Amino acid sequence: MSSQSVEIPASDEIAAECLGVKVPMSQYLHENRIERINSAEYEGQEIRGSLHVVGEEDVVLEIGAGIGLVGAVVATNCLPKAVHSFEANPELIPEIERLYRVNGLEGVISVRNTVLLSAADRPDSIQFHLRNSYLGSSLVEAAGRIRKTVDVPTASFAEVCADLKPTVLVMDIEGGEQELLRHADLSGFRAVVLEFHPKAYGIEGMRECKKILTDAGFERVNEKSTRTVWTCVRPA
Repeated sequence: MSSQSVEIPASDEIAAECLGVKVPMSQYLHENRIERINSAEYEGQEIRGSLHVVGEEDVVLEIGAGIGLVGAVVATNCLPKAVHSFEANPELIPEIERLYRVNGLEGVISVRNTVLLSAADRPDSIQFHLRNSYLGSSLVEAAGRIRKTVDVPTASFAEVCADLKPTVLVMDIEGGEQELLRHADLSGFRAVVLEFHPKAYGIEGMRECKKILTDAGFERVNEKSTRTVWTCVRPA
């Protein structure tokens, strides 16, 4: 899935490039972020972990697409069968889709403005809190100025997994991972790349998340992990 032959419209000014993925200019990019994207340090640990575990036979479930870069880098460099991304922030969806289009990735990666929930008593929609920085927007109503709260449709994590049959989970959802992991069946995944957010649920909450992963049979890949970002796999 090469992006070199894609003709980029003049209106899609390219602000940065990361591992072969062109990133169009948008309101979400500033000088520092552009530098970090160019140096592959923006979401760098998640990218390095994903590149380590994803292969051509995989179907990737990405929960929390952000600006779309991590999923696009995986789609471009790992050539998986498919990447299915879910992003709660409705304001990011047009920019994510533009990034996919600019890089000619529409055939392998897609995004839905949907929140995946694993609990049995799932509501049809859930409140999502938008802050001035999209990086701080979250399902968790933590301290800090909330710019706007929106209702986002939900879907069942179990039903999505049954339908898409993903083999690798990549997740960065600003604190929502604790609740999802508590009720999630992870048996279909052979690898997980996950960012923890102890500011949202404390050190004990992070330990709980890590215990859920290890109890589910995953082992941390030490050279691709940090205290707050784990790349983990099931032993062969």
